[in-house]
Amino acid sequence: MSHYDVYAIGNALVDTEYEVTDAQLEAAGVAKRHMTLIDEQRRTELLQCMQGVLSHRTGGGSAGNTVVALSQLGGRAFYSCSVADDELGEFYTQDLAAHGVATNLAHARPRAGQTGSCMVMVTPDAERSMSTFLGASAKLDDSAVDAVAIAKSRVYYMEGYLAASPTGLDAALKGRQLASEAGVALAATLSDMSMINYCRPGLDAMVGHVQTGLLDYLFCNEEEAQTWCKSQDLANICEQLAHQASVVCITRSAQGCVVLQGAVRTEVQAVKVKAIDTNGAGDMFAGAFLYAVTQGHSLAQAAWLANQCAARVVAQYGNRLQQNAIHEVKADFARFLAV
Repeated sequence: MSHYDVYAIGNALVDTEYEVTDAQLEAAGVAKRHMTLIDEQRRTELLQCMQGVLSHRTGGGSAGNTVVALSQLGGRAFYSCSVADDELGEFYTQDLAAHGVATNLAHARPRAGQTGSCMVMVTPDAERSMSTFLGASAKLDDSAVDAVAIAKSRVYYMEGYLAASPTGLDAALKGRQLASEAGVALAATLSDMSMINYCRPGLDAMVGHVQTGLLDYLFCNEEEAQTWCKSQDLANICEQLAHQASVVCITRSAQGCVVLQGAVRTEVQAVKVKAIDTNGAGDMFAGAFLYAVTQGHSLAQAAWLANQCAARVVAQYGNRLQQNAIHEVKADFARFLAV
């Protein structure tokens, strides 16, 4: 029996969300809807721009959000990441522990320096624009990889953002190899259009090919899929992506999601909600989907649960659901399965 449902590796980032107008976003020089890597000087400039703006701090990082979502739903998760010996590092470590996520941080000595952080600016149209200072996450390397924990997992999940870091990418690929050798299912997310545009070779290595083994699960949103496939045609995109993984999930916001399994294409409707903040929606989708499939549910059932969870995230500010929302969605899922 596997000890963990999902073992993930990614950037440890503390998110700070700001509610801004489009004018404020433009004045700050932040690219809308994209993730932009920034240095310490740029981070200081942006912090000055955001003085007095309503903000909220939470644990973050794409794969971190995914494993927390899975753990909240009742799954068992392990997360490999890197933090510094500062207040943010302690906050992040405690956040994972509070959500029941096992981690290499329990045995690793934090690095000197600053823990990674992400300034998430949310505009009235619910779009999120991220400025990410990697900090200690930029030094994530294969020392964070736990071979024993990987071998005891059902799924090994890689965050696409690691393609921007040479050492982080090496660590992800080392874990990929260990997982493959242990017969553990492989999963990855494309993460963001900027990763596809500027770090495609690293993503290609994560996705793999016949020689290194294809993925079992691939997650992306429609815009990322369009960029990856260099096509706007959904049928063409589905045909291309169906060869990249055994199961491909393409999220399409209000249009729900498409799940591909070979030539079989399943569309699952979205939940109608008023979106106010899309930050973390894709991470939540992946976490809920992987929770469901590792508990033995069908792909269509997993997509239904994932859509429900993602809808609740976009209808609130922040990337994490409160426990009462988790109880509600699990009750809804139980009723859905009983029909």
